[in-house]
Amino acid sequence: MTVLTWSEDRVEQLKKLWEAGLSASQIAAELGNVTRNAVIGKVHRLGLSGRAKSPSSAAPRPRKARPAQHMMRVSRPVSRGNTALAHAFEVELDPDPIAYDNVVPMSQRLSLLELNEATCHWPVGDPSSPEFFFCGGKALNSLPYCAHHSRIAYQPTGDRRRQAPKTTR
Repeated sequence: MTVLTWSEDRVEQLKKLWEAGLSASQIAAELGNVTRNAVIGKVHRLGLSGRAKSPSSAAPRPRKARPAQHMMRVSRPVSRGNTALAHAFEVELDPDPIAYDNVVPMSQRLSLLELNEATCHWPVGDPSSPEFFFCGGKALNSLPYCAHHSRIAYQPTGDRRRQAPKTTR
């Protein structure tokens, strides 16, 4: 690695090239045996500024005309500013159809201590409430759930994205 010392004549040449509007890469190529970053560092240490604009950057480039876009924009509700006093809308959701599709008979309901490998381990209700229980139905081979709860628990990846619940009235 060669250590470059900035001699006075090289510094003068740098100043002239800088004021002429050459880029740091062009100056590095002109001086030889110096990198663009070394030129930039020396320019900053010397405090050089106010260089002349190169002829190519003096005039703004004409912009290319863009073809008209035929794209329909969909407006979205925007919430701006203080939302503390904004209206709070309550949305009534239909009850989860899964809860009503499979009613677990009283005789099938199990507590945690009654579960075994042959019973469905699907929890029903709030664990902190006294009405909490497990499904207790016949579990499928090598699965912890019955057929109904296995369909809920093991969905194909494409079906995992929830769609709006279908209302049947």
